Amino acid sequence: MPDKIYMDLLEVIRKYHPSEDFSMIQKAYQLAKTAHERQLRKSGEPYIIHPLAVAHLLAELELDKESIMAGILHDVVEDTEYTIEYITHEFSKEVALLVDGVTKLEKIPYSTDKEEIQAENYRKMFLAMSKDIRVILIKLADRLHNMRTLRYKSEEKQKKIAKETLDIYAPLAHRLGISKFKIELEDLSFRYLNPEAYYDLVEKIARKRDDRISFVDKIVVDIKGEIDRIGIKAEVDGRPKHFFSIYKKMVGQNKTIDQIYDLFAVRAVVESVKDCYGVLGVIHEMYKPIPGRFKDYIAMPKPNMYQSLHTTVIGPEGEPFEMQIRTYEMHRTAEYGIAAHWKYKEGKTTESMEQSEEQKLNWLRQILEWQRDMSDNKEFLDVLKSDLDVFADQVYAFTPSGDVIDLPAGSTPIDFAYHIHSAVGNKMVGARVNGKIVTFDYKIKNGDRIEIITSQNSHGPSRDWLNIIKSSQAKSKINQWFRKEFKEDNIVRGKELIEKYSKAKGIPLSDIIKPEFTQAVKRKYGFKDWEAVCAAIGHGGLKEGQIVNRLYEEYKKKIKVTNKNSEVVEEVFDINPSTAKQSKSGIVVKGVEDLAVRFSKCCNPVPGDEIIGFITRGRGVSIHRTDCSNIINLSELERHRLIEAEWQSLDEKESSRLYQVEIQIISSNRVGLLYDISKVLTEERIPVKSLNARSNKGDKSIFNVTMDINGVNQLNKLTKKLRNIEGVEEIIRTNS
Repeated sequence: MPDKIYMDLLEVIRKYHPSEDFSMIQKAYQLAKTAHERQLRKSGEPYIIHPLAVAHLLAELELDKESIMAGILHDVVEDTEYTIEYITHEFSKEVALLVDGVTKLEKIPYSTDKEEIQAENYRKMFLAMSKDIRVILIKLADRLHNMRTLRYKSEEKQKKIAKETLDIYAPLAHRLGISKFKIELEDLSFRYLNPEAYYDLVEKIARKRDDRISFVDKIVVDIKGEIDRIGIKAEVDGRPKHFFSIYKKMVGQNKTIDQIYDLFAVRAVVESVKDCYGVLGVIHEMYKPIPGRFKDYIAMPKPNMYQSLHTTVIGPEGEPFEMQIRTYEMHRTAEYGIAAHWKYKEGKTTESMEQSEEQKLNWLRQILEWQRDMSDNKEFLDVLKSDLDVFADQVYAFTPSGDVIDLPAGSTPIDFAYHIHSAVGNKMVGARVNGKIVTFDYKIKNGDRIEIITSQNSHGPSRDWLNIIKSSQAKSKINQWFRKEFKEDNIVRGKELIEKYSKAKGIPLSDIIKPEFTQAVKRKYGFKDWEAVCAAIGHGGLKEGQIVNRLYEEYKKKIKVTNKNSEVVEEVFDINPSTAKQSKSGIVVKGVEDLAVRFSKCCNPVPGDEIIGFITRGRGVSIHRTDCSNIINLSELERHRLIEAEWQSLDEKESSRLYQVEIQIISSNRVGLLYDISKVLTEERIPVKSLNARSNKGDKSIFNVTMDINGVNQLNKLTKKLRNIEGVEEIIRTNS
């Protein structure tokens, strides 16, 4: 079976590649086949089928032989004993670079959470993209085939992978203009993330399908006849819009399926730009155009290179439909994006073509700038997801010289200024829109001509701007300005706070501030150097107690404090130290057997929290979260009673245990808020112990909810859903 798939792959390559020498592709196939020989996918198929399928998708994009080889070899380094050096020696440095770019980071040798690792992998991927954009094309093909075979994964993994695909990979395919990949990635993600809505939509569209097809077929015939009559050669067809685009419209415009008419689009593909505008004239003569629904993406292409004329008109039965008009070259670009103009294909590109391609990747350069500026991995990941948001609409505005700038809908002149350059934003003192002075919070509209007023006497951005801007780029650059402007002050203040806290707790600072201990803190919080940690404490991003206690924990590990703990246990409980013992509580206390364990009420730890034990007199070990205020504020005399503890995986029966937590939901006051909160709690099957509601003078509603959960993962999932409720501003875990 793999051999047949490989032969099919060669047939696809031969259709567009003039070379007859496929010996290196054959060599890559043989190596991958040998390397993955004993591996199977979850489906039970030989693993080699996956890399061959990835290579096949790349061949459909008509990529060069090096990309095809890298597609076949992309999992060899990650999953087998072969190294990048071996790939370089046997194939080429170019192929090795591509393989390395899509290879995830090696297992990180320090304790960190999955989001940290995910963020680091994205950093690596974008860095590799900056060197060679083919890296992301291979990664997209890899993700698309994984999504096609996602049914073999557990439901939990299906949702996790689908969410990541919708947040990162589908928007990347859109930014690169590869609608062929983007559409399928979105629909597959939608199917696994919200199966109920997906299949309901499929069923409703299927019911309308026959009526819509006959409606569209009639329009296609009428339009084709009119275009032929004026002597323009054109292919006219109707196509259904994909499910996720319809769902986005339903959510974004708060409409039902019956209120959305343009479930199909009619497309005319012609030979020249002149013919595009000729066909547009025919369409507007045949049908009445809807005002404000004409978009000229030929004169003003989208940032992902997409070009087409879009117009929505009233059809023969009074129903609106969308018409798209483009040339054959534009159509190819719409399907294949950057791959349609691939500079690695046979033949050289001109300098102007090179510059054009570089311009189209401006957004990638912005991401790389954020990557360099942000020391915090999670901040980078949040900004990346926000920037690639698949639900975000765009507005288009003009510079005074006529250049088109695209921004997220709701953007202000401040966003516009920072899009031009950070120096323009930092020196901004005002703005003119269409020749008139506007306020900083003015919402930009399509077609606005914007002029930014700057002054060398400007004191820089205001923190208030962060509350009105929309784009991730502007937020990142403003925060970067504040960090750089006050970096030295923040570092000094951070160091002072660390010193003050250590002195108050009787912790010897000179002992804990050594590189071997600070390294663990830098890794934990994703900072590049110790000064960045101090600066974060200085500007309030981190708590000094959090860092000092972490350093002290590392210090205690080094000097084998565990033995002292055992002595304390022996002294208090008159028992013999032994090996770690799992209790029914799911807690392992290091070095002690048969010890009573109870959960503290002050911070109510749940599985997934970082925890520590405190040896009480006569009541066993009290388990606290490491960020519990009672633990942070322990005197030095009591700190020797702390003992290492950790959660242990329990069997299915034992893992059903529930833990009590309390959260506070702060929201703007509105009718129906309590119902919406109760609905989420019911849908998530959360046992609620108590729910208290009140409102404050600022017209804010405050809900305190006490409930039972099975761990941090369930709590995070719940809070994420609660944050999506209209009006909810903040959710705080109060028992800490």
